[in-house]
Amino acid sequence: MALKYLMDENVDPVYTNQLRRQKPYLVVWTVGEPDTPAKGTLDPEILCWCEEHNFVLVTNNRKSMPVHLTDHIVEDRHMPGIFILNQNLSKGENLEELILLAEYSLENEYQDQIIHLPIN
Repeated sequence: MALKYLMDENVDPVYTNQLRRQKPYLVVWTVGEPDTPAKGTLDPEILCWCEEHNFVLVTNNRKSMPVHLTDHIVEDRHMPGIFILNQNLSKGENLEELILLAEYSLENEYQDQIIHLPIN
């Protein structure tokens, strides 16, 4: 079973578009789309939504997301995982990483973790 991705609203839309084009069977949603948190939703609320709907969050947020995840776990909550895109990789390389992770990861493999791409 492939991972499901929620793309943070600040992630370049090319990621959502390319994942949907290259791997149409993957579930890839973006904040602000129907049935997702609205744009401007605070990060702690997005983590709760991801937990409730079993989505891995894909983000560029390296600074505050670790704090939000720690707070989330302290509240005895859990999260399928957070993947942080690598600004030193090309979009194509980040996409390859996301596809590999989606297709070959075990369920709950990244629970309560922040994974910086590439996974190596």
